[in-house]
Amino acid sequence: MIRAYKFLMRPTVRQGQALGEMLRDHCSLYNAALQERRDAYRHVSKTTVKYGMQSAQLKEIRAFDPERQGRWSFSSQQATLRRLDKAFAAFFRRVKSGDTPGSPRFRGVNWFDTVDFPKDGDGCRWNSTPHDPVTRVRFQGVGHVKVNQHRAVIGRIKTVSVKREGRKWFVLLSAEQDQPEPLPATGSVAGIDLGIANFLADSGGEFVPNPRHGRRAAEKLAAAQQALSRFPRRKAKDRTANHQRAVEKVAQLHAKVRRQRLDHAHKTALGLVRAHDFIAHEDLKIRNMSKAPAPTPAPGQPGTFLPNGAVAKAGLNKSINDAGWGVFLTILHAKAESAGREVIAVDPRNTSRTCPACGHTAKENRPTQEKFHCVSCGHNAHADTVGALNILRAGLVRRDANPA
Repeated sequence: MIRAYKFLMRPTVRQGQALGEMLRDHCSLYNAALQERRDAYRHVSKTTVKYGMQSAQLKEIRAFDPERQGRWSFSSQQATLRRLDKAFAAFFRRVKSGDTPGSPRFRGVNWFDTVDFPKDGDGCRWNSTPHDPVTRVRFQGVGHVKVNQHRAVIGRIKTVSVKREGRKWFVLLSAEQDQPEPLPATGSVAGIDLGIANFLADSGGEFVPNPRHGRRAAEKLAAAQQALSRFPRRKAKDRTANHQRAVEKVAQLHAKVRRQRLDHAHKTALGLVRAHDFIAHEDLKIRNMSKAPAPTPAPGQPGTFLPNGAVAKAGLNKSINDAGWGVFLTILHAKAESAGREVIAVDPRNTSRTCPACGHTAKENRPTQEKFHCVSCGHNAHADTVGALNILRAGLVRRDANPA
């Protein structure tokens, strides 16, 4: 199995400058390759440029510009070109499926924050000074950079990446590991219903409150963004010191909220994995759930639109994004795989409208957001608990129908 690790790096001033130059030059390579593809397709011949054609030009590019492009790892530059190739592959896939295409765009130097090294030992070396008490990672053109390794890395290192987050630098590792020993069986199964009022409710009647980290930080974020709005838009190199501090303040607040969401997701997922052998959850289409409603033109009145609840939906969308369901489910699946647990996603339709006692399904069974009252048998319960029970039952049916 493949597992990822993320460690904070502590580069010197010169190493920090070199890392910034590495990102700048890889960004320049990415944009130049994108421009070449665009120009070739806009030509009368409508030529399609592929990754292999651009990768074959790297040798000449490095020889022509030894002070910049020739300074960095050849393999990392190939990885940057593959990154562009994947962006185009995803673009054509969306065009074919009828989705909003979203053509690959040019990247500003402040929006290009990651450089990948496809193989440990090729342009980079993890734990490059094994006899040094301080862990270091070596990058071609940068040197041996100190790493704050807060936990052991298990397995064989496959890839290494450099990532910039604000003023901090991180190294990301992917390691190939043997399947770990599963946790002892508990004999417990659970269904979970994700929500807004409560982060989740399980089939046992327990609730995990929604921390609402984004809402709690909203006032500070609004003040920081208002302070930033007073400065005219400028490129990073043209910003004043006060402007740069205002930019960093907003970034720091967003980063803190993101870390809080991740911390809550990890702790909640770990608790579920330790307590249950089998977990069922809704197969949510989060992107569709958080879409803005389409405008409704008023008949006979060009340029005017009917009320469509967009304001209320915007508040709901904000709450859905603040809850971070997608991140939580990704973490839950990863932890379950490591612990030898089973997680299954089920169809969420009517899970909160079906009575777990008699099976009657009706919209009237849920008169309020929290209350469930079956109009057929009179069963009363919390609506989220009812949803979790139905999710568990559907998950068990699906598991028994498709035994491993």
